[in-house]
Amino acid sequence: MSLFAVTRAYHFSAAHRLANPALSDEENVRIYGQCFRQHGHNYGLEVTVAGALDPATGMSVDLGVVDAAVKTAVLDRVDHYDLSATVPALASVITTGENLARVFYQWLEAALPPGVLRRVTLVETANNVFEYSGETHADEVISR
Repeated sequence: MSLFAVTRAYHFSAAHRLANPALSDEENVRIYGQCFRQHGHNYGLEVTVAGALDPATGMSVDLGVVDAAVKTAVLDRVDHYDLSATVPALASVITTGENLARVFYQWLEAALPPGVLRRVTLVETANNVFEYSGETHADEVISR
């Protein structure tokens, strides 16, 4: 059975500050530089799902289901919020792109039908793109 992958793109705006609460301000500045200061991004979020082709519809996934899951599980929780200060589910997370991609994957994995989520890509800037494929699909990323 062939699987088809579909990637949907979304956008949200949010503020954050990179800081490890276990470190002093001086250590955080040394590690995170300017990103230790409060700042914001217009993020891109790409969600890749996969499924078998349904011969009746000609589609592999119901995009309405994907869009609803992304809106509820991620966008409603982060759009126009301070990720490092006002999102309770991120309270213990250093809001790096890597960590956000991982957390968003976990949120979406719980919100989508089992086994369909393949990858979450977070575009922070034109130069910084973070991709997470979960524990199940980690070998696929490494082999590319």
